[in-house]
Amino acid sequence: MCRTVDLHQAVLARNDENALALRGYLGDRGTVAVNLLSSPGSGKTALLEQLLARAVAAGVPAAAVTADLATENDATRLARSGAPVRQILTDGLCHLEAGMLRRRLEGWMPEGTRLLFVENVGNLVCPASYDLGETLRIALASVTEGEDKPVKYPTAFGLAQLVVITKTDIADAVGFDREAFLRGVEQVNPGVPVLETSARTGEGVDALLAHVLRAADGEEAHVPVLAREHERYLDSHDHGDGTDPHVHDGDGDHDHGEGRGPSSGGRGRHGDVPGAAPVPAETGGNAP
Repeated sequence: MCRTVDLHQAVLARNDENALALRGYLGDRGTVAVNLLSSPGSGKTALLEQLLARAVAAGVPAAAVTADLATENDATRLARSGAPVRQILTDGLCHLEAGMLRRRLEGWMPEGTRLLFVENVGNLVCPASYDLGETLRIALASVTEGEDKPVKYPTAFGLAQLVVITKTDIADAVGFDREAFLRGVEQVNPGVPVLETSARTGEGVDALLAHVLRAADGEEAHVPVLAREHERYLDSHDHGDGTDPHVHDGDGDHDHGEGRGPSSGGRGRHGDVPGAAPVPAETGGNAP
C-alpha cells in the first residue's frame, strides 16, 4: 500500500513539473488554457460548442482539445463551431496529464491562439488531481445531478476557480434546489464565483466567455482555499534540491483514488479536427 501511495505522489510530482513547462509554453505563445471538469452528461460539450461559436463570431482566436476514452463524437460536435479542434483518445485512462496534452499541442495549435479550451475526460475524481498548465479551472455540474455534487466531490469543486451550473432551462422541471447547491459550493470553496448557464437557451454563455476573456487579459482568478493549503504543503516538504522524496522506481503505475490504475505514458490515440470533420485518429505515442 505504501508503494502505491508513493508512486501516486511521484506521478503527481512529475505531472506538476510538466504542467509548469506547459504553462510556460502556452505563455510564450500568448495562449490561455481553460480546463473544464465535470461528470459525464453534464452538458459540458454542448456549452463548449456555444462558447467556441461565440468566440469565433467575436473574432477571438480559440481552439479546443477534447478527451474521451473512445470515439471522436465530441470533437465532431465541437468542430461545428468553426474553431480548430483536436481529439485525444485516452484508451481507458480516466484523465488527461500535462505531458500528454503538451505532446498533442506541439505542431498543431494554430499560431495566435488566444483561448485553448481543454475538455477533460468526464470524471470528477481523477482529473481533479492533475494540473494541465491551465490559467483557469472550471468545474461544471448540471441541475440534474443533485444539489450535493460539490460536497460529494470536494477536490474537483474545491480546486475550481469558477463553478458553472448547466441546463438551467430545466431546473424547475427537475426540482433543482439552487440554494442547497450554492451552500455546498461555499462549503468546499468559499468565495468561488458561480455562473448559471443553458446551452439550449443561451443563458449565461456570454457571461462565461466574458469571464474567460478577463482571465486571458490578466485579471486575477479566484484562489481556492484548498489550493493555498496545497501550496503550503509543498513549501513545507521542499528539500531545496529538486528531489521528490516519494519517487521510488518510476514504473509509472499510480493510484486513481479507487485502487491501482495504468499510467498513460503518453499512450493513446489522437486525432485532429481542424474546424471540420475529424481526421482519423493516430495510433501510438509519437508526437505529431
